[in-house]
Amino acid sequence: MSKKEIPLSVDALNALTETYPTPFHIYDERGIRENARLLQKAFSWNSGFKEYFAVKATPNPYILSLLKAEGFGGDCSSYPEMVLCDKVGMRGEDVIFTSNDTPAYEYAKAKEMGAIINLDDISHIAYLEDHVGLPELVCCRYNPGPLKGGNVIIGKPEEAKYGFTREQLFEGYLQLRDKGVKRFGLHTMVASNELEVDYFVETAQLLFELVAELSRTLGITFEFVNLGGGIGIPYRPEEEPVDLLALGEKIRVLYETSIVQAGLAPLDIRLECGRMVTGPYGWLIGRVLHKKETYKNYIGLDACMANLMRPGMYGAYHHVSIAGKEQASCDYLCDVTGSLCENNDKFAIDRSMPDVEVGDLAIIHDAGAHGHSMGFNYNAKLRSAELLLRENGEVVQIRRAETMDDYFTTLDFNGFEQFVV
Repeated sequence: MSKKEIPLSVDALNALTETYPTPFHIYDERGIRENARLLQKAFSWNSGFKEYFAVKATPNPYILSLLKAEGFGGDCSSYPEMVLCDKVGMRGEDVIFTSNDTPAYEYAKAKEMGAIINLDDISHIAYLEDHVGLPELVCCRYNPGPLKGGNVIIGKPEEAKYGFTREQLFEGYLQLRDKGVKRFGLHTMVASNELEVDYFVETAQLLFELVAELSRTLGITFEFVNLGGGIGIPYRPEEEPVDLLALGEKIRVLYETSIVQAGLAPLDIRLECGRMVTGPYGWLIGRVLHKKETYKNYIGLDACMANLMRPGMYGAYHHVSIAGKEQASCDYLCDVTGSLCENNDKFAIDRSMPDVEVGDLAIIHDAGAHGHSMGFNYNAKLRSAELLLRENGEVVQIRRAETMDDYFTTLDFNGFEQFVV
């Protein structure tokens, strides 16, 4: 069982809303740091281990800064994400740029920063060489196709748009070698929100075997393998978190037999987790505005799908609790909804809740990753604030809420009258 708690009392939450109106996201610095240290400990046996935090999960400089202090790098997939890393001091090979359908100016930024460039397709070798020039270190993304099953979120690897086939990898690394590239990495990413430890061990074995074959066939040496991200979190209370220490130990044993005994060490282990680092330590806080009882019961919040897309987009489960009523009997069957003009704007469907009253604070759990970052402005909804609960108990605003001026700033109102008939 995973506990669904927030490290703030009802009084503290209500006091916060006097300064920061709901809805808002709030993150727990202590929880994030302790979790980051646990991940580092799990792979401390590998002297070159590096976790590149997936910036897309929670792209905020305060979050990136505290993770940098814990030894993390940044995994970026766009120019602005690289700039964000640069601004917090993540530079050089502390950044990996993994992209697809990539414009030349983004490759140029990655090369300028000294970031590791992770190529998505064999045709990108010539594209990178022609537009930017090949760096000394290049990584390639492997798509194992039917050799490795995906999971529900990722789907079948052979239907994914990402990565080289096995045959293309051999040809691609041969091209890179012959074009003067001296340093090599190998990457894959075939799962998202996966809770089974053995899934990641099997992925490591797949890459270790491939490194051995590529090294032997092409006469090149790999510096690292990036096992990707995809480590899940227990969104449902009955689920258990991934045992990171057990995962690290199983991969260590495999490393000894597949890499060390084959004479391929040292080989650095890299990860690019986002969700499991910050996800459980963030919450979306909203207030109950309405109760509606028609063909079904509804609890309407001032938060909506624009603040947390996952339930509406994926049908994903997020636990919802009512501040101060966590121990109350849950006898009220209802949907928990937002105010968008879309019927899938629901945080929960047919969920058993306590006796909810208008004015109660609703806590939507596990919103610390792919929450605020996936927000949008449909229905002219304004993006909410982000807050950080510091280790000393202080709460600071790390992103202000959008205003209507923000929303209208990209529109040109000058001269639009001439188009009015």
